[in-house]
Amino acid sequence: MPTYRQVIRQYENRLAEKDRDSNVPKVLFYHFAHKEPHQLYLMMDEEVDADLLAQFEEAMDLYMQGYPVQYIKGVETFFGRDFVVNDKVLIPRYETEELVENILYHIDDYFDGDQPLDLVDVGTGSGAIAISLEREESRLRVYATDISEEALEVARENAQRLGAEVTFMQGDMLAPLIEKGLKFDIFVSNPPYIPVNQEIEHVVKDNEPHVALFGGQDGLYFYRQIFQSASKVLKDHAILAFEMGYDQREAMEKEVRRYFPEDDFVILKDMNGKDRMLFIYHGMPRIDNHK
Repeated sequence: MPTYRQVIRQYENRLAEKDRDSNVPKVLFYHFAHKEPHQLYLMMDEEVDADLLAQFEEAMDLYMQGYPVQYIKGVETFFGRDFVVNDKVLIPRYETEELVENILYHIDDYFDGDQPLDLVDVGTGSGAIAISLEREESRLRVYATDISEEALEVARENAQRLGAEVTFMQGDMLAPLIEKGLKFDIFVSNPPYIPVNQEIEHVVKDNEPHVALFGGQDGLYFYRQIFQSASKVLKDHAILAFEMGYDQREAMEKEVRRYFPEDDFVILKDMNGKDRMLFIYHGMPRIDNHK
């Protein structure tokens, strides 16, 4: 049997020829062999077990065909936790970790004391946002909705694995919340915001669920749907938090002023200096000391 070093080098060379990420062979070996990088380094001249080699080669074939590494592994790390992912849910991105982080800052800034706070994540997908917030902030009572029952199955599995208490509800946008008369202190959503005609990476377009990617002609269709009905699910004083496209500031500001004419709002940049997060302060003044 070949050694780890031989197998890894073989696939690194093949990937380099195709201008693909040559770190993937090691990443997949870490995952399937259940080894940390330093452990694999010490094993490089050992022979690869036949079953492990077969599993690895099957995974590499999928990657060479354009399948995302996260779906091949079946997990993706988000906010320090491993979330189950498959092709029924969007792969969590590091930009969204910044949204979670800023929501936590806002909770500390805007809500005093130990009273429970009701939060909803609309379009939860894998549940990464809702579950991360529930695990990080003990004051939160978390709800999460998605139109896809298949996505909710993934989210429920993640909540169970990670010990999060989240109430999941199936339905279109705010409909299940309105139906039950629920009201929230914090409203969160990372809706689809890519315009339908915008070119995106083939690995994303060909594999991730389009219902979680595309947001109409200008990418703002789902924001408008939320904005139109948001007052029905908000408490008198509430914060709304959204991820958004980096090039949507002008259009987004117009829509916020249209639907929330009396409320303050701010668009925050991500770590790359791109407009990425929208916060709306419903019935409360904006405090300008968050990140």
